[in-house]
Amino acid sequence: MGLVWFLGWFYLLATASSFVEKENEAVALGPRVNQSGGVVQMTIHHVHGPGSSLAPQPPVSFSDVLAWDDARVKTLNSRLTRKDTRFPKSVLTKKDIRFPKSVSVPLNPGASIGSGNYYVKVGLGSPARYYSMIVDTGSSLSWLQCKPCVVYCHVQADPLFDPSASKTYKSLSCTSSQCSSLVDATLNNPLCETSSNVCVYTASYGDSSYSMGYLSQDLLTLAPSQTLPGFVYGCGQDSEGLFGRAAGILGLGRNKLSMLGQVSSKFGYAFSYCLPTRGGGGFLSIGKASLAGSAYKFTPMTTDPGNPSLYFLRLTAITVGGRALGVAAAQYRVPTIIDSGTVITRLPMSVYTPFQQAFVKIMSSKYARAPGFSILDTCFKGNLKDMQSVPEVRLIFQGGADLNLRPVNVLLQVDEGLTCLAFAGNNGVAIIGNHQQQTFKVAHDISTARIGFATGGCN
Repeated sequence: MGLVWFLGWFYLLATASSFVEKENEAVALGPRVNQSGGVVQMTIHHVHGPGSSLAPQPPVSFSDVLAWDDARVKTLNSRLTRKDTRFPKSVLTKKDIRFPKSVSVPLNPGASIGSGNYYVKVGLGSPARYYSMIVDTGSSLSWLQCKPCVVYCHVQADPLFDPSASKTYKSLSCTSSQCSSLVDATLNNPLCETSSNVCVYTASYGDSSYSMGYLSQDLLTLAPSQTLPGFVYGCGQDSEGLFGRAAGILGLGRNKLSMLGQVSSKFGYAFSYCLPTRGGGGFLSIGKASLAGSAYKFTPMTTDPGNPSLYFLRLTAITVGGRALGVAAAQYRVPTIIDSGTVITRLPMSVYTPFQQAFVKIMSSKYARAPGFSILDTCFKGNLKDMQSVPEVRLIFQGGADLNLRPVNVLLQVDEGLTCLAFAGNNGVAIIGNHQQQTFKVAHDISTARIGFATGGCN
């Protein structure tokens, strides 16, 4: 049955891809960009913010958001602990190919890829059409759903991208260098639609969500005066899982096929952002110049050879109410990433337990404890806006950079009269989530291997 399904899928691809068969020979083997400086700044939106085009109806519950966040963390845990999160090797190498069962797709924001969080509008094609794309620092290959969508497309807010309507669309051949680069960008081997020599990508995620389709090139428009010819991305023909109503994913990982990697020769290998709260607006700035004008405190960006596309840094201490935890320095030395798609910061249990105890010791003298909520085990009775005596939490990183967290970064109101500590324990891996990053300016300077934090909000 699996073989029949697979062959049927490729038959559909072969039929649907006839309009690109003759274009492969003309494909350029890399993005063509001007060697000039500058910066592009885009508005970044919270999926659940006011006026969001991706907000689900009815509104999604916090318990669902936290459950999806947990799914993403399990994916990252698997990557960081060297467990294989790819499609099984048998899918890619044996004749008896078996695809995973389709995932039930609710009309809600997504899970493991962070589609419950932040998106920007980017243009694709000639003439440009604009699409809501989820910003994800934890993945590299960008992709969006495309007509004719021969297998399955989830419901999205924007019209599907139509490759045949773009004068600059090209598919990439199975022998192109970009096709070979998919192994590093997606952790999956490329496939080949042999009848038209079209490279097929697979972007898979730990909760069994995935996108498959043609590896393609087209004109990317970041701003009216800033375009990138030959932008490499995935033109999805089968997108199954929890992707919400977004058109696709905009990958900002450290990889040459990521959107950032492709524009780096034009703008410099750096970006910054300010992630807004649900009620505010933020920005995503691409380019080395985006780091100027803010009093950033920097910490070294480290690299894990097994996961070179993720953004690692080193957490060295945590203070609660101005006092350091009684934790040995060695307990902080675990793989630690900063991620735009994870909501709740995760700490290794050896750090989380004393942190939670120190926080409860101060908070419980002012506010009554309440039962835990989903993955959040430390909750209090009351609404966040009424809590005036919340101890300051400070995350300190190698080199002295820090995040001095305000109550809105430390706590999360999950229901009327119920507010919880927005941290959770994890097994041996730390993740700095987006709730703790909200309203801070966060810089990723890949060219000099450093990450910076600045106050000043999203204005």
